[in-house]
Amino acid sequence: MANPRKETSGHSMVTGIPGFEAHEAGAQMVRLRTLILLRWMAIAGQIAAILVASQVYALQLPLGLCALAVGLSVLANLLLAMLYPENRRLSEAEAFLTLLFDLGQLAFLLFLTGGLTNPFAILVLAPVTISASLLRLWSTLVLGGLAILVVSVAMVWYLPLRFVDGSALVIPRLFAFGFWLSIVIGILFLGLYSRRVATEMRSMSEALLATQMALAREQKLTDLSGVVAAAAHELGTPLATIKLVSAELIEELDAQPELQEDARLIRDQADRCRDILRDMGRAGKDDLHLRQAPLSAVLHEAAEPHLARGKRVEFSFAPIQDGDDAEPSILRRPEIIHGLRNLVQNAVDFADGRVWVEGEWTARRIIIRITDDGCGFPTSVIGRIGDPFVRARRAEAETERRPGYEGMGLGLFIAKTLLERSGAELSFANATDPFLAPADRPERSGAVVEAVWDAADLVAPPSSGGLGTNTHIES
Repeated sequence: MANPRKETSGHSMVTGIPGFEAHEAGAQMVRLRTLILLRWMAIAGQIAAILVASQVYALQLPLGLCALAVGLSVLANLLLAMLYPENRRLSEAEAFLTLLFDLGQLAFLLFLTGGLTNPFAILVLAPVTISASLLRLWSTLVLGGLAILVVSVAMVWYLPLRFVDGSALVIPRLFAFGFWLSIVIGILFLGLYSRRVATEMRSMSEALLATQMALAREQKLTDLSGVVAAAAHELGTPLATIKLVSAELIEELDAQPELQEDARLIRDQADRCRDILRDMGRAGKDDLHLRQAPLSAVLHEAAEPHLARGKRVEFSFAPIQDGDDAEPSILRRPEIIHGLRNLVQNAVDFADGRVWVEGEWTARRIIIRITDDGCGFPTSVIGRIGDPFVRARRAEAETERRPGYEGMGLGLFIAKTLLERSGAELSFANATDPFLAPADRPERSGAVVEAVWDAADLVAPPSSGGLGTNTHIES
């Protein structure tokens, strides 16, 4: 049975990013100015409809009550505009009450102007659609339920529209029922459609924000490591001079033990500074100081944080077909290292015991393939792998194996986004049928992630090789 696994990987890679928190629909606040503007448009439409109905078609309307209903909306807009700044963003409860007021005002107008015999009854869709796009699910359900209640009541309880001669406007019951049914279906369909689209847009926006933060963090580490390495290199010469002079002073101050002890202290502290800078400089050079490195070095660097997690990670590198025997030197971009690290983490997370990281190259392409011996991608979501916030129900065995894990799918999304930005084409597949019995599975039975680059996008140009000359750091 397929294990609900890979699509949820990457939680730890994202939740550790400072400042990133997943937003629910209700956390997206709408500006008060937007709702005020929409209400002014509705007011203008209501006034126009009342005037046309009474003056052009000579319908007898309770104009005083209609003016009261429209006047309440005008008064509400004026009060909100005076009491709050235009850039105020409404909370969940405030936006809900605003839309609830609009729905109630429209229901009152429908009661005064013929109920469902009034074609403008379809406007009850507006508050529900706005709620579905902006508010939480419970708010949309409440407004949707109230909207259905409004049109249901308006079907049987309303003041009929009357002409000048006093005759009432009557429509066939079948037509009235069809109009009611179409509005109810519209409430359900448009509410669901708007919410689904808005939710996907918010999820994509949040996932892209997480991707940008991950890349920014990796870039900061790159810049910091380079500065540390450069500082260690530049300070090496003055520290060596201090050590040399202090050693000479120690030899010349044999007759003055107190001063000689001070000279020894200076030498020891210079040695200590040298050791600290050596460690810092080594870290910077080992990680990201070089701008290019062999393919194998980059893959080892990407996988390094996950090599001591109890799973065996095996590396292999070889040319294929017409590939040059010499291993290519590739650019060590932060997005490439971070993306590959996410893929390796995902494989190690779900492998039973082994992970294979392979690098292959031809004259035109570079291929990186990561395989594990786990249960593979679940077939139900393999087509959606790489989308943000893809979740799957966790099997009991998986819960026992990883009790604290709750993935959101952002790890693979970040990896896919970063690597594709560097020119890679990613594919996700299973090495074998995930429904095979464990005894029938080959050694490499888990998930396979393959990234393919054109050599021109990844191979470092010859002119970029070498570190160049040191640049003096101005104090």
